[in-house]
Amino acid sequence: MGTWWRLHIISHDAYTQLSSTVGDQDDGSEGVEKKRIPLLRDKKEAEKEVGETKRKIWMETKKLWRIVGPAIFTRVSTYSILVITQAFAGHLGELELAAISIVNNVIIGFDFGLLLGMASALETLCGQAFGAKQYDMLGVYLQRSWIVLFVCSILLLPMYIFASPILKFFGQPDDIAELSGIIAV
Repeated sequence: MGTWWRLHIISHDAYTQLSSTVGDQDDGSEGVEKKRIPLLRDKKEAEKEVGETKRKIWMETKKLWRIVGPAIFTRVSTYSILVITQAFAGHLGELELAAISIVNNVIIGFDFGLLLGMASALETLCGQAFGAKQYDMLGVYLQRSWIVLFVCSILLLPMYIFASPILKFFGQPDDIAELSGIIAV
């Protein structure tokens, strides 16, 4: 059998007893129980703790994927629509592929990125409101975000309507800019 290092500590009951009778005793060692606790655990206890840690990690991973899985699916589906559209446009011709690519990457990409960035601020505000237990503010933030995003969508609408002149201004060929304007609307 191996050598065990032991740590002596005062149990809670003995400490309470000692603190209540400290004025009555001179050396403070009488009436105090000492408990021995090993500093080193045996191998079975260490393996049990490692197994418990692995189980906790697995449980947290499952919880995380329940939350993140739908968000990942949504993002992949959203971007897949744009990729599939470009793939089919490539079968129509080079001009159509160029027009779809410009609309998807420049106009829709800019607008979607701007609106998604603004909507992401809502996640932060709602998380703070939930953490502060201000549940009524969750609805207020949601309604305010609807109004702000709607106003920004109205302000971004001219990019779709006037896509052809905007693209011509930035130096795109006339035929691609005209077809992009048709696709954007």
